[in-house]
Amino acid sequence: MAQIAILERKCARCGLCAQSCPFGAIDLRDGLPTINEACRACGACVRACPQGAVLRLEARAQSVDKSQWRDILVFAEVSGGRLHPVALELIGKARELAAPLGYAVKVALIGSGMEPYARELQHYGPSEIAVYDDPALEGFRADVYAACLEDHIRAARPCVVLIGATSLGRSLAPRLATRFRTGLTADCTRLLLRENSDLVQIRPAFGGNIMAQIVTTRTRPQFATVRYKVMDAPMRMDAPAGEIVRRALPAGVASSRAVCVRSESLPQKRSISDAEILVVGGRGLRREADLALVRELAAALRGDWAVTRPLVEKGWVANDRQIGLSGRTVRPKLIITCGVSGAIQFTSCMDSSEHIVAINTDPDAPIFAVAHIAITGDLYKIVPALLELLKEAMA
Repeated sequence: MAQIAILERKCARCGLCAQSCPFGAIDLRDGLPTINEACRACGACVRACPQGAVLRLEARAQSVDKSQWRDILVFAEVSGGRLHPVALELIGKARELAAPLGYAVKVALIGSGMEPYARELQHYGPSEIAVYDDPALEGFRADVYAACLEDHIRAARPCVVLIGATSLGRSLAPRLATRFRTGLTADCTRLLLRENSDLVQIRPAFGGNIMAQIVTTRTRPQFATVRYKVMDAPMRMDAPAGEIVRRALPAGVASSRAVCVRSESLPQKRSISDAEILVVGGRGLRREADLALVRELAAALRGDWAVTRPLVEKGWVANDRQIGLSGRTVRPKLIITCGVSGAIQFTSCMDSSEHIVAINTDPDAPIFAVAHIAITGDLYKIVPALLELLKEAMA
C-alpha cells in the first residue's frame, strides 16, 4: 500500500500540507508535520508542498510462487432472496478455463440460509462449494463479506477469482484485491487462461475505442469481475455433484463496526438484460415522442425496449433502459436497432445477441458490421411497415 513520508531536511514548516489534507491526517508538532492513522495516502499534501518535502511511497507487492496457486474460485452472489444468475455464467466460464490446465472449479457462498442455494449449485458442476452461513451474515456488509472471502482464499489459494460485476460485486472485489495486493480487472468481456496460469482479461478501454488485454503476471490470485449476460451458463445436471464445505466465521465478522439498522426490500424491476426480444432506439430518433414507435414495435413482438446513451443524456429515458458500457449488457434472441449508429461502447454490450437486425439510413454505419440483417432506410418508414406486417400476420 502507499504511504506518505516527510523529509525533515527539506521541510520549511509552513503547514500547507496539513491545511490541504481532507482527512485531518497531518499533525503539526513544533511546526513539523507528522502523519497519523487517518491518512489515506491520497496525495493532496504531496501536491501542496512547495519544497518537495512530502513524498508518496508506493510499496510493490512481492512476486509469488504461482505453482502454489491452483484452481478457479467463483463467488456466487445471493441477493434479494435469489441466486444471481451471473454466478451460473461464471461457473460455466470457469469450467471452460479450468479444463485444459486440469484445475478444479470451486464456489464460495456467503450469507444466512445458504443451504438451498448450495444444493442448487451442486447441479452446475463445481467440485466444492464453501459456505459461510450464519445469521450474522444477514444483509450485505462489505467488510464482513470481504473478511469471509479473504479467509477462504487464503485457505484454498485459487489461481483465479471470478466475481459478478453487480453492485455488490463491484464493492467486494476491490477490497479483496487490495487485501491481497494483486490485480483486479473490472467488467471483463472475455477471459483466456494461458498454460502458465496467467489470466488474460479482456475489456473495453479508452471509452470503448480499444479492447485491452490485461494480465497479472507476478501476483496471485487474479481477480476479475464480469457483467451479467456476457458468458454462457452451463446446462443444469440432473444429478448433484461437488462437496459442500461449511466454514467457520473469521474474526473479521465479529470485529466489524458496520451495523444493519434497518433493511427494506424494493420491488423487483424487470431488467432489459433479461429480455428475449429487444427494440432499441438511437440518436436517429428526432423527438422524445418518437419513442412511441420503438415501444409499439416492442409490444407487437411481445418484447421490451431500450435506448442508447445519447437519449439518456437528453433526459428522454432513465439509465436503466440504456445499453452500453455505462448501461446494461444484453443478450436477447432478437434485437432490432432503430437509428443506432453502432459505436463500440454500444456494440460491445449487445453483439452476442442471437439475431441482430439494424435499421439505419447510413449504409456505412458501424452497426451493420455486427448485424445479421442490415436494413438501409428511414426508420420512420420501415418501423410502421414492420408494424403493419405484424398486424397482418396476427390477424
